[in-house]
Amino acid sequence: MTADERIKQAELLYERAVFGGESSALATADRGLDGVEADLALARGRVIHARFLEERVEDVRELEHFERAAELYGRLGDVRGEGEAVFWVGAFHQVVRDDTGTALPSFERSLDLATRAGDRLTASYALRHLGFAEHMAGRLDEARTHFEESTRLRRELGFLPGVAANLIGLAHLAAQQERRDDAAALLKEATQLAESTESHGVLRWVAAARTELDLP
Repeated sequence: MTADERIKQAELLYERAVFGGESSALATADRGLDGVEADLALARGRVIHARFLEERVEDVRELEHFERAAELYGRLGDVRGEGEAVFWVGAFHQVVRDDTGTALPSFERSLDLATRAGDRLTASYALRHLGFAEHMAGRLDEARTHFEESTRLRRELGFLPGVAANLIGLAHLAAQQERRDDAAALLKEATQLAESTESHGVLRWVAAARTELDLP
């Protein structure tokens, strides 16, 4: 159900409880509104995260929104929603606070929940960020495995901007492993995908990677 449908349902259930004496309807209304609140908290957290990526200023409300969404989805038994919210809890710790140690359990749980729910997109995000963690720990082969699996899922979904973003990570790994021809080819494909989808932010990341890795 959409948020509007859940709110409308809660209004109808309120009338049934007040005028029809069906007090049991209120529990159903609460669950529907918890779903609306969870969706809203997740959306607000993501907006704040995007703002952080632009301004690099932490807003603690981001974590509060993601944790609230995870709590509500968990209470509702919404495995897919909980997996997505838990991923963003991890992303806050890893990206905003540069604390991968704290983030790792969230990424691992998110991957488990997303796999159970058949949510390949969230699984691809969890795998990507697990790849970052392995890369930072110096475990390059393990990082490559995570990035390649994330990329496979994104190709299946047709999530081409996400594929391009992953190819940049794979290019960094290739360069570090002295596979410079592979790195150049990965950045070339990332550029083509980003251009075809008008993903200008990803194009900036590609340009930065070319400069950092000294690749054409």
